[in-house]
Amino acid sequence: MPPLGRMLDAGWRALAYCLMPQVIWLSLLPLLLAVTVLGGLAWWGWGDGVAWVRALLDGWSVSQHVLSALDNWGLSQLRMAVAPLVLVLVVIPLVVVMCLLLVAALMTPALVKLVVRRRFPALQSRHQASVWLSLWWSLRATVLALLALVLSLPLWLVPPLAVVLPPLIWGWLTYRVLVFDTLADWATPQEREHLLRTHRPTLLTMGVIAGYLGAAPAALWALGVLALALAPFILLLSVWIYTLVFAFAALWFAHFLLPALSALRAEASSPEPLTPLVAAGEPS
Repeated sequence: MPPLGRMLDAGWRALAYCLMPQVIWLSLLPLLLAVTVLGGLAWWGWGDGVAWVRALLDGWSVSQHVLSALDNWGLSQLRMAVAPLVLVLVVIPLVVVMCLLLVAALMTPALVKLVVRRRFPALQSRHQASVWLSLWWSLRATVLALLALVLSLPLWLVPPLAVVLPPLIWGWLTYRVLVFDTLADWATPQEREHLLRTHRPTLLTMGVIAGYLGAAPAALWALGVLALALAPFILLLSVWIYTLVFAFAALWFAHFLLPALSALRAEASSPEPLTPLVAAGEPS
């Protein structure tokens, strides 16, 4: 099967796996964690947090100008809502991102094991990368991607490059991280490097497509004023959609790389063709 065919085959398999109860549960886990943590914060520290934010705003000259402008516009009733709104806008993203990172660290190994159990039960684990090595790999790739983003900022002034460069950079980051996480507990470093080198164009293409899909939750914020009014709910919904995209990307890479790893091992273990021992021209 050509590389495009293998990529498409892995894609529809990943899409089908996203409908499985295990994958849906993993995608809902960050939401449940976020709601639990936010509920605990609201129960134990909401009043103190609002009072602290209000005192902070009272001592800031810029916020006083904003509050005075609200009074002049006849919107003085909004003064009491400013501090809770600021607290919500600060706390919710932090809690959601922390929960998302926690689940993401657990999601890829669970999804890879799901694919192995259903499609490759005979696949043996020949190497298990440590958690610290996985973190170092992801951190190094993230730093390089952020450096590339910063260095490419002047090129964003050119409209076509502004649409192309960020997905390329995030696509490179996605493929580097997911390739390592997918093969961390199954392939040796030599096998991983061979698969990276052999399938680099296809893997990079998959990463770029996943990068574009990861931008889909941002479309929810195009609702304008309604988005501001429903900010906490839209934020949770966007995180759920992003988690589904992450699950799809992890499954996509797993369905592509695990067959490639299995084929690589089968090729390596196949016996060499026998060399004829009879010299040419002699009767057998």
